[in-house]
Amino acid sequence: MRLGMVGLGRMGGNMTTRLLRDGHEVVAYGRDPASVERATKEGALPAKSLEEVIAKLVPPRHVWLMIPSGAPVTETIGALTPLLEQDDAIIDGGNSYYRDSIRRAEELSEKGLHFIDCGTSGGIWGLENGYCLMIGGEEQIFRRMEPVFASLAPADGYAYMGPPGAGHFVKMVHNGIEYGMLQAYAEGFELLNASRYELDLRQIASLWNQGSVVRSWLLELAELALERDAKLAAIRGYVEDSGEGRWTVFEAIEHDVPATALAHALFARFRSRQEESFGAKLIAALRQEFGGHAVKTE
Repeated sequence: MRLGMVGLGRMGGNMTTRLLRDGHEVVAYGRDPASVERATKEGALPAKSLEEVIAKLVPPRHVWLMIPSGAPVTETIGALTPLLEQDDAIIDGGNSYYRDSIRRAEELSEKGLHFIDCGTSGGIWGLENGYCLMIGGEEQIFRRMEPVFASLAPADGYAYMGPPGAGHFVKMVHNGIEYGMLQAYAEGFELLNASRYELDLRQIASLWNQGSVVRSWLLELAELALERDAKLAAIRGYVEDSGEGRWTVFEAIEHDVPATALAHALFARFRSRQEESFGAKLIAALRQEFGGHAVKTE
């Protein structure tokens, strides 16, 4: 199958390579000419513009976006729409907000175009291990594109979630769960690190993956990180969030679903970015006021 790939970063570039290895034809376009050159060396057909991407595809065309969510997706779809013809399809494989995906599907449908929202998990390891794909949109377009999904995913690693927005909704919750899992591991390993024992944290990460209840791929990655830097001395404890955790918490609030671990994990990331907490200062001040407790001054 031939399709266009717009966005050739860590994910899009590796997905292009995986598709090429499985016999697909990919028209590759990215803002960085070096990324296009890398894809071309892998066997992709290069494109210098969206217009060239469309010109090198055959109807019905399929254009896969692997670009940041929000304005970049909106702008790219806006630029692609007048270039496409009836029955062509756009696939958003990034981390877009599912409500945006519902709206985009409706807008494109009015123009006779199709939209697939594909939640993609696997990160930089997906090239070799495959990507977990959570797919929403029209089922007939999912079926039409199934050879592509099958090439990108490991065995049983892709599934149709439902109508427009369903794929990105499931991926949103997936990422919210990821926040909670990361926070649980972080708190556990911080306690191990603070203990009276001289514990080998890398060894423990490895040990727990040998049949324990908490074994996981994240622990495998923890072992790799701790092997490189046993105390993580070179890393600042500053943790960004890319939006999905917030959306998950907002959704939980809207549906009256208690998501305490996910919310705590999100707020812990906020705390990690503060040089100093005004809230903590206020607690210290109030304890001094009502109980005469000592405070530490600057």
